[in-house]
Amino acid sequence: MADPIALVVLVSGRGSNLHAIAEAIDAGACHARIAAVISDRGPDRCEALSWATGRGITTATVPPKAHADRTAWDAALAEEVAAHAPGLVVLAGFMKIVGPAFLQRFGGRTLNVHPSLLPAFPGLRAPEQAIAAGVRISGCTVHLVDAGVDTGPILAQAAVPVRPDDDAARLHARIQRHEHRLLPRVVHWLGTGELSLERGIAPEADGVLYSPSV
Repeated sequence: MADPIALVVLVSGRGSNLHAIAEAIDAGACHARIAAVISDRGPDRCEALSWATGRGITTATVPPKAHADRTAWDAALAEEVAAHAPGLVVLAGFMKIVGPAFLQRFGGRTLNVHPSLLPAFPGLRAPEQAIAAGVRISGCTVHLVDAGVDTGPILAQAAVPVRPDDDAARLHARIQRHEHRLLPRVVHWLGTGELSLERGIAPEADGVLYSPSV
């Protein structure tokens, strides 16, 4: 088997999906290694950076305010990510939209996890959108990042029932439990070659994992 795939993980907050990836790696369930954790915020505003430092993982901050404009920030972010030679870039609660300079270098190998069954409910507050729409099934999607907002090719999805007494917070908490399973699994599939970015078909159930009991 090939060496574990090198990940650069981009974060903006608590980093629960980062934790999930690290736990899966520690358990031998994710064929990857975390080369660096990078944030748009300093450690005083991003718990994930402090957590990564505590584990001995290389960290960096690329704050937008340190650059002349969004274009300059995007180029600086791409340079910082490139310095760690990732095989994959993972957006794990990263609250900024990457731009052309970043996508020119890492488009096609940058993953995001979104709390809906895309293409339904892209953008912010997806669980809230699902509740408002009255749907009975929601979930999460791991997809490749492109120039749109949650419009990139879908790699895998997990479905979650919307219960009659759900509000957005309860639904989001259950969706996140699935994110914490699905994202490390997709990284593992990519690291082992079970999943091809060119074909975009995950090896279980045609790319859809459905767990109605959670």
